[in-house]
Amino acid sequence: MAVRDITEGVLSVGVIDWNREIFDELVPLPWGTSYNSYLVKGSEKTALIDTVDEAFDNEFVANLINAGAGMVDYIVVNHAEQDHSGALPLALELFPMATVVTTPRCRDLLISLLQIPEQRITVVEDGEELSLGNKTLRFIHAPWVHWPETMLTYLVEDRVLFSCDLFGSHLATSDLFAGEGICAPEKRYFAEIMMPFRKQISEHLARLEGMEIDFIAPSHGPAYDKPEIIMNAYREWASDDLKNLVLIPYVSMHGSTAEMVKVLSDALIRHGVGVLPIDLARQDTGRLAEALLDAATIVLATPTVLKGPHPLAANAAFLVNMLKPKARCAAIIGSYGWGGRTLKVLTEMMPDLEAEMLDPVYIKGMPNEEARAALECLADDIFKRHQDYNIV
Repeated sequence: MAVRDITEGVLSVGVIDWNREIFDELVPLPWGTSYNSYLVKGSEKTALIDTVDEAFDNEFVANLINAGAGMVDYIVVNHAEQDHSGALPLALELFPMATVVTTPRCRDLLISLLQIPEQRITVVEDGEELSLGNKTLRFIHAPWVHWPETMLTYLVEDRVLFSCDLFGSHLATSDLFAGEGICAPEKRYFAEIMMPFRKQISEHLARLEGMEIDFIAPSHGPAYDKPEIIMNAYREWASDDLKNLVLIPYVSMHGSTAEMVKVLSDALIRHGVGVLPIDLARQDTGRLAEALLDAATIVLATPTVLKGPHPLAANAAFLVNMLKPKARCAAIIGSYGWGGRTLKVLTEMMPDLEAEMLDPVYIKGMPNEEARAALECLADDIFKRHQDYNIV
């Protein structure tokens, strides 16, 4: 990624990963990603805000040379995860007089994850400031965005918020700044990474309300020269607002469960309720996560394999429990051949889902008239619950 100016004395020196397809062996990356790092040149001191993934060490060094880094006095580590800190050992070799600046919790993680010498680390408290001469860095502890040690860094004079993972996106792009609207990468990123921490994020957003912010420079994806766009989106996503939508993640081996999904979908549509069936055998987990952000009701549909749910449905239940969406209602439907414990297994896999569990519709074989009637009743129940919750 070419070295470019965010504003005077603030340079983007990170790298673009055009070809990465998956993150943490879990999160699909259909648009690639970037590892953003920023150089802040004050009149007396220079600070580097985060580094990059260690796989891009050479490109990172080239960017620092092209940026005229010269001597770096401070390396601010907002987050210890290796896509941000992987090149930190190299940076400390390049700048032997530099001091790592981070939170107490991050210090401990850097020592254990990267074996950074403790004597090279200075910890800062929430709200503490560091002078670079004509520029001042203010540190904002932001735990659980999305790790417990996360910190934001605010450049006071230039009103730049280095927001770490907050407000980021897994998007490889040559654009320095994001466009006028919110695109799929930003929403998917929030759903996959930030959704379990909605309450904490709302609190951090409230802390940022009184600050003058002209630029947001996150650790992934483009920066924002119109920060209100992404901040307003985060307020909406972190809120309790829901859409009149039923998400139906499903898998079907011989057509029985798929037919049940069709019957339920048709009944909900007749009630004016939005429906989004997601075939778990054909869609990636990112689409599921993004849909979980909006859905007022989740209906997990699966056949029984041997004695339990289909593994794809079990994986979906695990993700639902992990992401803790704000859905108000949930249900399980599906079909079995000769028996099993699918309902028990799936219910026990979602203890953290704070949604009212509706009566399941679990049948033997293909749906007969009785099963179809039960699915119609489930659709009626969901419709009434949405009305009761004023979700229209």
